[in-house]
Amino acid sequence: MEFVRPGTYIDFMRHRKPVVGLSLGLVALSIISMFAPGPNFGIDFAGGTELQVVFGGNVEAAELRETLEGFGHSRPDVVKVEGEGDEYIIRVREVTTITEEQREEFGEQLGLAMGDNEVRNLEFSPGGDKVELQFSQSIDVERLRGIILEAGLQVRTVNTFGRADDFRYEAQLVGIADELVQRLGEALGDRGPSETKRVEWVGPKAGQQLREAAIQSLLYAVAFIMVYVAFRFDLRFAPGGVVAMTHDVVITFGIYVLLGKEVNLTTVAALLTILGYSINDTIVVYDRIRENMGRLRDRTLSDLINISTSQMLSRTIVTSGTTLLSMMAFFISGTPVIQDIAFALFIGILVGTFSSVYVAAPVTEWMDSRFFRKA
Repeated sequence: MEFVRPGTYIDFMRHRKPVVGLSLGLVALSIISMFAPGPNFGIDFAGGTELQVVFGGNVEAAELRETLEGFGHSRPDVVKVEGEGDEYIIRVREVTTITEEQREEFGEQLGLAMGDNEVRNLEFSPGGDKVELQFSQSIDVERLRGIILEAGLQVRTVNTFGRADDFRYEAQLVGIADELVQRLGEALGDRGPSETKRVEWVGPKAGQQLREAAIQSLLYAVAFIMVYVAFRFDLRFAPGGVVAMTHDVVITFGIYVLLGKEVNLTTVAALLTILGYSINDTIVVYDRIRENMGRLRDRTLSDLINISTSQMLSRTIVTSGTTLLSMMAFFISGTPVIQDIAFALFIGILVGTFSSVYVAAPVTEWMDSRFFRKA
């Protein structure tokens, strides 16, 4: 299918300076948005608790969200499980109901209550729903349970574990998920939770590690793609491809941040997909430029870029257009997770198509005039 007649010549490079200036402005705005207002990290990166709950009656997502905000949870995420009746996935940013001050106070009170029985180990789980204890002597389980309750912690069960002479105990506490289910039941009555199918949590430290791993994965992808382009073509082409990819990812991420969308592992998957799509589109244009460099030796690189981009314009319109239509279908009819990744890919494809012409090509032309043409 031809949207552009064969032999059409469009002078893309004529407007490169103002368009590159616009791109730089968008990149700068995107970088600023990463600090103010900053990314809205999801549970994957910021830490938090996620539970999947079945409700006993008709409950709307907006009502659940307002109820959770009334409990003091900032920006809770409520997602309806499609086709499952009144079943929701609830995400809150809190991981535990126990503050650091409560932990320190509990340690002090436990030491006083135990007397000569030395507390050898006191360790809370990152999710705050369990505490492991070890003493120098044995202690009655019911007495230990009473000490924990007197310290202000809500305890469900206390059990011994390990060898008998280890004097190790494990207390199951009421975690954030238990508290949510209980309070939702009190607030909604008969419509409250009837079953909790799943509970997951991510601690702040684990979230930070995931963030660092996500950044590393993006940097590794860029580095290896740059090496590939350098070997596939030559060094004058590689920087343009890398700059275009970075441009696409930064702007897409900036739009994501400015719209307040949640940034999670799905977002990273979308950004990695955008990297692949962007370099694929750029390499197609690069390949035609290289072919024309062998056939049209009397033309400048700027002319070759215009000729090659004009020749590939129909292909670019068809490829990008069909991909964008697919993303629109996913965005309209998909689940919230699919909608988020479809939105990121939609923006990335638009920006990636633009960058192949007005970012990668001008950088390649600059590299040629600055380092290769003289040689």
